[in-house]
Amino acid sequence: MLKILIKPKDIEKNSPCLDNPHCIVVRNVNKSFGKNHVLKDINLEIPNGHIYGLLGPSGCGKTTLVKIIAGILEANSGETYVLGQAMPQLGLMNKIGYMAQSDALYSSLTAGENLEFFGSIYGMSKAEIKRRTEEVMELVNLSADIHKPVQAYSGGMKRRLSLAMAIMHNPPVLVLDEPTVGIDPLLRKSIWEEFHKLAAQGVTLLVTTHVMDEADKCDNLAMMRDGRLIAKGTSQDLQERIGVQSIEEAFIYYGGQQNEN
Repeated sequence: MLKILIKPKDIEKNSPCLDNPHCIVVRNVNKSFGKNHVLKDINLEIPNGHIYGLLGPSGCGKTTLVKIIAGILEANSGETYVLGQAMPQLGLMNKIGYMAQSDALYSSLTAGENLEFFGSIYGMSKAEIKRRTEEVMELVNLSADIHKPVQAYSGGMKRRLSLAMAIMHNPPVLVLDEPTVGIDPLLRKSIWEEFHKLAAQGVTLLVTTHVMDEADKCDNLAMMRDGRLIAKGTSQDLQERIGVQSIEEAFIYYGGQQNEN
């Protein structure tokens, strides 16, 4: 049985979005790279304490959108708010746990040294770093490999360590870009159970995925295709709205509707 990694008192201390029903708000956001219009009039409201899934194929704009929400990229137009503040906002970086698609790890350091380094950047005390390192490494099932250099880790182990780093500092907002890619099904199940525990404690999670069965684990979904949001709602609502029996069928339908338009 996994431990609950973020305690209620930690959430209360770190969660200014508790007084606001929407922890993340995106309004009319557009983003281009040169002549390539990657995001097209994106509007999104993500409630506090929800797991919100961003579902779509590779290249549809999911990563660009989450980078804007996390404050790593700036939109060409539109507004993005996290915890009631306009992004990008340097002062909010310690309130957001961001996990990128590519692992941002120091390969010459051990896993424990990576966590210690990033914990110190977030202003954690040595005692907090020690406690949280043990907790997050247990979650991702890497406790036995804590003293191993990251360069000796497999790709799946690096993904798990990246997830541990994202939640290391007890952030009230988690932005996770395909967090379970390369992770075995049993551990993936345990990690999703932990995501639901975190949401129940008030943490807001934005999770991108192109895996349909993970979409069913989210409280709400937004489907993306070709830089646009094509449908929003719960998994059940999106299916019932058009009379299909799976989220995959729903995605194919809504994608087809967009092509017709």
